[in-house]
Order: sequence, then C-alpha cells, then structure tokens
Amino acid sequence: MRFNQFLKETLDHRDDDHFSANMNTPLRENAFDISDNEKIKLIEKDVTNILDTLGMDLTDDSLKGTPKRVAKMFVNEIFSGLNPKNMPNPSTFENKYKYNEMLVEKNITLYSSCEHHLLPIVGRAHVAYISNGTVIGLSKMNRIVDYYAKRPQVQERLTIQVVKALQDALNTDDVACVIDAKHLCVNMRGIRDIESSTVTAEFGGTFKKPDVKKEFLGYLNLDATF
Repeated sequence: MRFNQFLKETLDHRDDDHFSANMNTPLRENAFDISDNEKIKLIEKDVTNILDTLGMDLTDDSLKGTPKRVAKMFVNEIFSGLNPKNMPNPSTFENKYKYNEMLVEKNITLYSSCEHHLLPIVGRAHVAYISNGTVIGLSKMNRIVDYYAKRPQVQERLTIQVVKALQDALNTDDVACVIDAKHLCVNMRGIRDIESSTVTAEFGGTFKKPDVKKEFLGYLNLDATF
C-alpha cells in the first residue's frame, strides 16, 4: 500500500484531537515557562543521577564534566528544535524569473533523535516544490529540515512537518519530501540490523499526480511506488 494512502486511511479513523497530537510534536503547554539556562541546570542534575546510578565515578577527570556537557547539548543543540524561537525565518521572494518547473533540493543532511529511545536518526532528506509565484532561499529549505529534526522525533511526523512548513512559507500545496534514514535504535540495539534504513514520503498538491510524483522520484533515483 502506498505510504500516503496508508497514512490517510489510518488518520481517517482518528478524531481531530488525536490527529493534531500526532502531526505536532507532543509538548506541554508550559514547556517554555523556564529558561534554557534553568533547563540546563535541571538536566545536569538528572544526568548526574543517571550516571551515578549506573555506577560511574563522576570524580574521574573524563566524567566530571559530562552531565553539564550533555545538558547543554540537549538544550542548545540536538533538541533545540523544540523551541519556537529557533524556527528559521523562511525568507521568500517573488518568482520574477517565472521559473514554473519543479525545484528539488537533494541530499539534505539529517540528524535527529528517535523519541522512543533518544538514539540518533541519521540520513538524507529530499525536498521539492513547484512555485505558484513565490520562491524560497535554498539554505532555508535545509534549515527547516534541520529545525524539525532537532527534537525527539518519529520519521513519519518529521516528513509531514517539513512539508507543512514549506507549504505555509510558499503559500502552495505543491511540496514534497522524502526522507531516507538509519535509526540507531534498530542498528545498535534490539534486532541490531545495521543494513536497513527507513524511507518515508509526503506528497502535497500536484505531487500526488502519478506523473509529477514519478518525475520527483526520478531525480532521486527512486522507484515511484509510494
């Protein structure tokens, strides 16, 4: 079954509240009531407790700075996409050169974290759109992918969030995204399969048409089976 068809049929059986919770990263309403610095201090204590419980000697020179390093990494780097203040400004411009064909940004480097085990997701995102009068800076496409990736994620949600953000910025439904990534929760634990990767896709507007979808996937050297 094609991914889009599966997703639609699945969500058709859910109420609106469940739909919203699944399309948006689950956050409490008071998620930003405390500052980043306060979060770092709290997380540092929690990481200290975890390492201490595991039996690590936190007086060792190699370990004594680890709790603070991890806390700063969580807040300022790998989970910085949780904070709306870090959302990139999606600068758009009038399409004065009247380019009306597909624009594809391939092989956008993607680093994210699985929200089930907080292990890395590493891969590539491929994004495309067809202008209806507005274009976006190429680097902004990369930054939008990076912003939504920098949070605890599931790949399906990430794919949809990237498409929705670009649709809003470009004021068009004609946006598509394919992500091909390895999940270390599969590669290094559980089944420990280091060869498999996960591919997800979201096609909006005219990208749902078989010929347009085929053209996009052709640029990526992927079979049009989504």
